[in-house]
Amino acid sequence: MHPAELKTVTIVGGGTAGWMTAAALVKVMGPRVKITLVESEDIGTVGVGEATIPAIMLFNNMLRIDEDAFVRETKATFKLGIEFVNWRRDGHRYMHAFGAIGKDLGYIPFHHYWLDDMLAGRGGSLWDYSFNYHVAMAGRFGRISKIEGAPLSGLNYAFHFDAGLYAAFLRRYAEGLGVTRIEGKIADVVLDPQSGDIGALKLEDGREVGGAFYIDCSGFRGLLIEGALKTGYEDWSHWLPCDRAMAVPCENARPLTPYTRSTARKAGWQWRIPLQHRTGNGHVYSSGFTTDDDARTVLMSNLDGAALADPRPLRFTTGRRKACWTRNCIAVGLSSGFLEPLESTSIHLIQMAIERIVMLFPHAADHERLRTEYNQSAAREMEFIRDFIILHYHLNGREGEPFWDYCRNMSVPDSLTHKIELFRENGSIHPAPYDLFQLPAWLQVMWGQGVTPRTCHPFVQAVSPHDRADYMKSLRDIMANEVHKLPTHEAFIARHCASRAELV
Repeated sequence: MHPAELKTVTIVGGGTAGWMTAAALVKVMGPRVKITLVESEDIGTVGVGEATIPAIMLFNNMLRIDEDAFVRETKATFKLGIEFVNWRRDGHRYMHAFGAIGKDLGYIPFHHYWLDDMLAGRGGSLWDYSFNYHVAMAGRFGRISKIEGAPLSGLNYAFHFDAGLYAAFLRRYAEGLGVTRIEGKIADVVLDPQSGDIGALKLEDGREVGGAFYIDCSGFRGLLIEGALKTGYEDWSHWLPCDRAMAVPCENARPLTPYTRSTARKAGWQWRIPLQHRTGNGHVYSSGFTTDDDARTVLMSNLDGAALADPRPLRFTTGRRKACWTRNCIAVGLSSGFLEPLESTSIHLIQMAIERIVMLFPHAADHERLRTEYNQSAAREMEFIRDFIILHYHLNGREGEPFWDYCRNMSVPDSLTHKIELFRENGSIHPAPYDLFQLPAWLQVMWGQGVTPRTCHPFVQAVSPHDRADYMKSLRDIMANEVHKLPTHEAFIARHCASRAELV
């Protein structure tokens, strides 16, 4: 006899994680699976993840969401990359721009040709060959998939948006497709005495909500995955010592920059995320190297405009659950673990968890192999991102500051040491195919943080110096000429997707 097909999924918690999950599952599964979401208006959400990476477009496209409507409803702006200020040293800036750097020649990655010129004293900036960087610095934007008349890709972009408005937008979408929302606080989680699975949720008013499968989107509390199932947590704070944050919105400044900014501070860093109606700001810091009062002062002293609220404190421990899928429960979002939003990966991790749930959905009761695959994949993904974030801290040159001295001198995972030393040896970058951050990302951060390779790939010499110089110049000229054909970032938004309240 075949096991009974799974017919009901109960999501605990709303916010970005809960409503992204509900929207995706109801879109993919339709009426085959009944989806219920339990949340309480009295329980706030963290909601600081307002910057994304380009993969968010895949999620929105899967839902068939009109991009202009999404931008308008979430008061969003466009994002072409992340600018890092003072990370290498005070006064130094570089960008992790989305998209390609140059264009490869044959089997040899482009940056080796540029690097050979640099080592010979002939090269210019790495970012001379990033179209996204040129457009970002010019404050422009346009939806162009390729540069006309040239074999070069166009803009690779993401968004800055109000996470609370995005959750509300997806709630309307999900409820419109049949998701049932139940308002209420969970007082107890009932476990099946024989299997140990979650059997039901008891609400404070006495109601009971059942389900065959549960998705924990309850945030840092991990109400199901940890509170009920005691899964355990893997602490990474010895590599990523920041454990607190303060977030505050302020009046935005013009023009609206099409990129996120991350500025290093004495015991952490500060984010700046421009939206149509305000600027999101936050200070991520280590309580072992500064006080809450000092961190608050640093944040409030470095805003673009008047604060629109009091700073909201957050406490966290960087790391992940030892298993994101335990028994009949999967943790999604902050309940599965936490990596600080330095590279805007918070919402992406939600998106990837949802993708795994869809691909490994336990249609029947026997799902041990599915669970193993899910947990192994989730662990690898977070470890790759963890290493990329550690990279920023470890390769700093801010000598004489206790926090930064600690980060520079700490031991790091062997997997990260290997990547750094490989690049330092001959400029090689070989991320795994399933690593979120591929060659352009690792290249920009390692070079931006000051790692200089001793040599480059010898096959670059197969191209004559004259031909190479012509090729490099043509790339620079094509990008520079294309930038000024684009409207300003603000003009594009005003024409296509301005929030009604922001129309001027």
